[in-house]
Amino acid sequence: MGGRYAFSGNGQGALNVADIDVFNGDADGICALTQLRLAEPRTTRLVTGIKRDIELLTRVEAGVGDRVTVLDISLDSNRAGVERLLGSGAEIFYVDHHYAGEIPQHARLTTLINEAPEVCTSLLVNGWLKNRYREWAVVGAFGDNLAQSARALAKPLDLDAARLDQLEQLGTCLNYNGYGESLADLHFPPDELFQLVSRHASPFGFMAEDREHFQRLATGYTEDMARTAALRPEAASSATAALFMLPDEAWARRVSGVFSNDLVHQHPQRAHAVLTAKANGTYLISVRAPLDRRKGADALCRQFPTGGGRAAAAGINALPADQLDKFTSTFLAHVWG
Repeated sequence: MGGRYAFSGNGQGALNVADIDVFNGDADGICALTQLRLAEPRTTRLVTGIKRDIELLTRVEAGVGDRVTVLDISLDSNRAGVERLLGSGAEIFYVDHHYAGEIPQHARLTTLINEAPEVCTSLLVNGWLKNRYREWAVVGAFGDNLAQSARALAKPLDLDAARLDQLEQLGTCLNYNGYGESLADLHFPPDELFQLVSRHASPFGFMAEDREHFQRLATGYTEDMARTAALRPEAASSATAALFMLPDEAWARRVSGVFSNDLVHQHPQRAHAVLTAKANGTYLISVRAPLDRRKGADALCRQFPTGGGRAAAAGINALPADQLDKFTSTFLAHVWG
């Protein structure tokens, strides 16, 4: 799969005292944990939140014998939490594809980290489980805007076009549900959505047997995306970059990430920034590198407060209004690839 790959630890922990699952509230986090818990059912405490709520280990207390599984959040952003939990005697299994920085080496830390732009956490878990729940990994990859990786993984499933499109639709809808300024913006809290989908060994089972919940996601996605049809760039640099501004409304906060992904597929040679105004006067920003040069989004966003992400897709959680002009000029002048 390319890129940096790190593995440490022996995967063997102490006697089970408590199990805690910590995961990003988007499609990739949910599908990664779904695979793991289908393979190894556990009664766990779930720690998650909106997609941009990534410093989740600040909410975790664990001690000797406790097992903490962490999925799809940057180790670099949670370094203090990892060190604190290891110091208190917990065992950690950490799987992710975002910028990690230096990876700690510890007997009670097992890491599965690959920052390559064509990789996501669901794909890493799929490899760990040797394709046991491949369909869910395909959904997670589609949701993380990795259509090429998803289709390559799906080939042995021998699905017709309609069935593959269903998996793509589900991944997109699960990802769409994770965006918002707070849980109130979401159709489902991510922990509740995980509990709904993880009852099914196959995503087709979820879509057929939990149709009411799936339809709620699909309808919300369709209605919110329809509002973006009339949007035009606020700023553009020839054909290489375009910046869009969304209003401070719930539908806009929900659609900011999937709208960014949609723009990249419509204009694969163009970089995109989608800004959503927030009630506190700051801006939530989603940045996508050009689809044919999936590099540089994280480096751009890390130049600003609360910025981070991965090479192909990154963001800024709360850009101060007085830095909007600086961000715009930096984005339009950025060299991609």
